[in-house]
Amino acid sequence: MIKASYSDKDLITGILSQSFDTNKSVNFIVQQDSKRRERIKLLMAYSFEICYLFGAVYLSEDRKGCALILYPEKHSTTLKSIYLNSKLALQCIGITRIARVLKREALIKNNHPKIPISYLLFLAIDPAAQKQGIGSMLIQSVIQKSVEDKRDIYLETSTIANIAWYQKLISG
Repeated sequence: MIKASYSDKDLITGILSQSFDTNKSVNFIVQQDSKRRERIKLLMAYSFEICYLFGAVYLSEDRKGCALILYPEKHSTTLKSIYLNSKLALQCIGITRIARVLKREALIKNNHPKIPISYLLFLAIDPAAQKQGIGSMLIQSVIQKSVEDKRDIYLETSTIANIAWYQKLISG
């Protein structure tokens, strides 16, 4: 696993956008219209920016997978975060859907532990490279890094099939 640089933003946004195109949670957030795919790309660019500012962004060694980690206790209100949040709300979520999305995000956040954690916001592998062990190697590296940093890992998934995979990786 390598730490991504800001110049990797387009690559990572592309991997995330392709991987999460049909994801229920992602499609709940983005306005569903003829610009849906463009809006997903905006959501992923937002996620990259927020994790780059207040967490960590990683690539697999072969650059076909990525992990976006947020450190919630480091997430603060800055001019840049206000700009990013406003852009997300107006261009991705849609003004009429903001309250619904914020309510959902608040419910999710209420379940987060109140200790410093590594919040795995996204783990994605280029669809053409899936089922080759890249995701397993990447998540193992994320686990190792979190152990070194003395942080628990927290994640959610709306893809039921991923639960068994995550459990298998955690139990070793």
